[in-house]
Amino acid sequence: MLRRLHAEQPDSFAFTPANLAWAEGQITKYPDGRQASAVIPLLWRAQEQEGWLSKPAIELIADMLDMAYIRVLEVASFYFMFQLQPVGSVAHIQICGTTSCMICGAEDLVAICQEKIANKPHEVSADGKFSWEEVECLGSCTNAPMAQIGKDYYEDLTAASFTKLLDELNAGNVPTPGPQNGRYSSEPLSGLTSLKDHESGKTKYNASAQLASDLGDTVKRIQGDEVPLLTPWVGKDGVVAGRAAEAPTPPVPATPKPAAKQAEEAKKAAKPAKKAAPAKKPAAAKAEVAEAEPDVLKAARDGKADDLKLLKGVGPKLEQTLNELGFFHFDQVAAWTEAQVAWVDARLTFKGRIERDGWIEQAKKLAAGEETEFAKRAKDEGTYDK
Repeated sequence: MLRRLHAEQPDSFAFTPANLAWAEGQITKYPDGRQASAVIPLLWRAQEQEGWLSKPAIELIADMLDMAYIRVLEVASFYFMFQLQPVGSVAHIQICGTTSCMICGAEDLVAICQEKIANKPHEVSADGKFSWEEVECLGSCTNAPMAQIGKDYYEDLTAASFTKLLDELNAGNVPTPGPQNGRYSSEPLSGLTSLKDHESGKTKYNASAQLASDLGDTVKRIQGDEVPLLTPWVGKDGVVAGRAAEAPTPPVPATPKPAAKQAEEAKKAAKPAKKAAPAKKPAAAKAEVAEAEPDVLKAARDGKADDLKLLKGVGPKLEQTLNELGFFHFDQVAAWTEAQVAWVDARLTFKGRIERDGWIEQAKKLAAGEETEFAKRAKDEGTYDK
């Protein structure tokens, strides 16, 4: 199967608010400059939301992680768990076709998919509800043949039970995953032959199937609000575990006052208090700065651009954006006024980055031939593209 973007693409992609909060929480797991490590979780959540990965979804995630589009596409096209074409609106069926399942009847399941869904894998059914594919081993050999549908396994399938399963899904019902022949887990179908003392206290289904049954979301697309958002690595103070918070300024010990000075202050304190002055009106909120376009260049001077990735927070994708806006040199960034910062900021994906990461201060040093701590560390660690 060719791993390339589908010929027809939606106009845009956006995470649901809850999924966006989840994605931003995942990014905080990783230190500055390592946000690209979150690419697989974010791609997976985008697919769980939409069913497949579109070009706009890949590009949005690239922007969130400050990665080049091609780098994210490389990840999405490498791993077969990512679907690069539309799938059925109800379910995408994955039939295990490896040895154990094949000798136990997987070919019959494939034939049913061809008959009831589409003749070829990765084609969506005429009603748009289903799609299917044959995959490598899914790790449930004892319960062969089996299929993964949505987030769950359906095991011990026969042609009859698989047909019934598809009919249930087509009718809008949520079938119970797990073994489809009455078996609890992967013990003998006739029941335990040993360790029988451990058979009591079981739930109706095995742990995985029971949870799916309790939640009732077997084939439901993930919107992010199904369970509470948890980021245990972020403390109540907003500091990520394992990263040092900014050290507070130590208090300056008070110098003892002379006795005469203490007596004078005590005398003043004994006098009647003056009438309190009227409270000052609260200061008006800071007005938004009017934008002013900075001086830009059509190309780098003498064809030699500065490496803007030596500015903290600038990766390959953001450097490309800055170049497209007409900025190639540190002295250009160093000369930005407040109004010009507002102009540039309005054209970046993440607003506030210029001031937050201190680009102007860094650019002044780099333009003068000095080296910032971040630039030195980036060169030593090889964390930027040379």
